[in-house]
Amino acid sequence: MEPKGAATPDAGRLELSADCSRCVALCCVALPFAASADFPFDKAAGDACPNLAPDFGCGIHARLREEGFPGCVAYDCFGAGQHLTQATFAGRDWRQSPGTAARIFDAFMVMRQLHELLWYLTEALALGQARPVHRELRAALDEIEALTREPADALLALDVAARRQATGVLLGKASELARTGAGPRTRRRALDRRGADLAGADLCGQDLRGVNLRGAMLIGADLRRADLRLADLAGADLRGANLGGADLRGALFVTRSQLESANGDARATMLSPSAERPAHWASSG
Repeated sequence: MEPKGAATPDAGRLELSADCSRCVALCCVALPFAASADFPFDKAAGDACPNLAPDFGCGIHARLREEGFPGCVAYDCFGAGQHLTQATFAGRDWRQSPGTAARIFDAFMVMRQLHELLWYLTEALALGQARPVHRELRAALDEIEALTREPADALLALDVAARRQATGVLLGKASELARTGAGPRTRRRALDRRGADLAGADLCGQDLRGVNLRGAMLIGADLRRADLRLADLAGADLRGANLGGADLRGALFVTRSQLESANGDARATMLSPSAERPAHWASSG
């Protein structure tokens, strides 16, 4: 992963962007991956990627996609790596402290999930139409932020699944409120595609405004020129989906990882102003 530290319109969200220069390559070691379209070989959790350099940089960063590692390009820790490295473990290097390496990696898996929840809550708080649940959203955000400041032992004892479930319910309320501007409630319910298997589906040019696509399987789907304004894309799998000419302005909960894993157009795909257009879209769409 390349150091990002990208600025966002909300200065308070800076720590929810990965800054690899302040991390010790936790994602390159802690995470497992399997030989697939995203990775060229298997790697077990806790094993360092063979491309990891002594300075914790990636030896093939400039050509990750060409070398068969699009999964690395798309991965985002939401700032969990640098927070765990600098705050939780006070800059400790897992190479120099091999006895605590497993504990560091396990804590990273928890911290990454907490930071992801913080990102979603921050996005929800930016939705003006979700104002009726802003107080609940803010309370949840403050509570999870407090958890990220806990020591490693407390992190490892957390019931993260329960946190994700509770936060998901709250985000669902915010989504419903935000999508009211996309059409009548009856229309949105009729097009509720939460968790739907739409892998390879032909959705070219379809009106998907305000549709709930949360957790939908959209691998390889044809979404060219689809209208996805105000669609809820939280957790949707967009790997290999074609977003050429699609309109994602105002789409809800779209992450950098989702855009990086999809194909789009350098000019015709329409994104919200805060979204970062993936570099590889220049030759796709």
